[in-house]
Amino acid sequence: MTMLLGLALVFGLVFGGFMLSGGKMDIVLHALPFEGMMIGGAAIGAFVIANSMSVVKASAAGIVKVMKGPRWKAGDYSDLLKLMYELSRIYKTKGVLALDSHIESPGDSDIFKRYPRIMADHFAIDLIRDSFRMLSMQFDDRFATEDVINRKIRKHHHEAQAPVHAIQQVADGLPAIGIVAAVLGVIKTMSSIDQPPEILGGMIGGALVGTFLGVFLAYCMVQPVSGRLKQIEEEDGAFYLVIRDIFVAMVSDHPPNICVEIGRGNIPTRMQPDFYEVESAQKELPAT
Repeated sequence: MTMLLGLALVFGLVFGGFMLSGGKMDIVLHALPFEGMMIGGAAIGAFVIANSMSVVKASAAGIVKVMKGPRWKAGDYSDLLKLMYELSRIYKTKGVLALDSHIESPGDSDIFKRYPRIMADHFAIDLIRDSFRMLSMQFDDRFATEDVINRKIRKHHHEAQAPVHAIQQVADGLPAIGIVAAVLGVIKTMSSIDQPPEILGGMIGGALVGTFLGVFLAYCMVQPVSGRLKQIEEEDGAFYLVIRDIFVAMVSDHPPNICVEIGRGNIPTRMQPDFYEVESAQKELPAT
């Protein structure tokens, strides 16, 4: 929604101001398809050359993500706290072996089935499963555990940021690509130097559309998309930090409700549930 609002403001105010100041859109519209083909084609071609196919696909998915917004909502964080509370409660009362069926087959687990949106995130589920597997293998040093989980999260974050860097590279190159298109327009104009001034003026104006289009696309469209995608990936990454904090607190032998409270403190403020809301939700969970 915010992306559509931003685009409406950009196009409306830029071109509206141009026309209100006396600018004529006919020259721009005449040159736009040709300049757009050159600039867009060069930018997309360079993007494909510079990135693997997996990054190209992830970048396309990233643009969709910018339109949809962050994956995790306030309700998902509340669900995560409940999920981790249930798992830590079983670990505290029955031991890690009692979690084996849930961890090895989360799709068949009554606990995991209660949280389908979390189940749909493979990294979140794998992070929880691998952490409990380490615990079952007597890997229970809190500092070493935190370091291992941090490494996994950093790896995931690095991979998630690859589309951000790829899109930003396009934004960085677009102004120069616009100049290339403009130079080609000037070359075409110089080959028609014997034409009347009104024709030459239109041809020069069309060439300058290339410079305008490169800068406009870079700073009004592509770079904002890259910046927003970076924000979304960082915001979504906080979800995994909550898992880390709760698990490390559990390894430190804190009670389940304290573990969850430690994790709650790392939830982004605007999505953080109230302490009493979390406490009430814990009381409503079925006994294990």
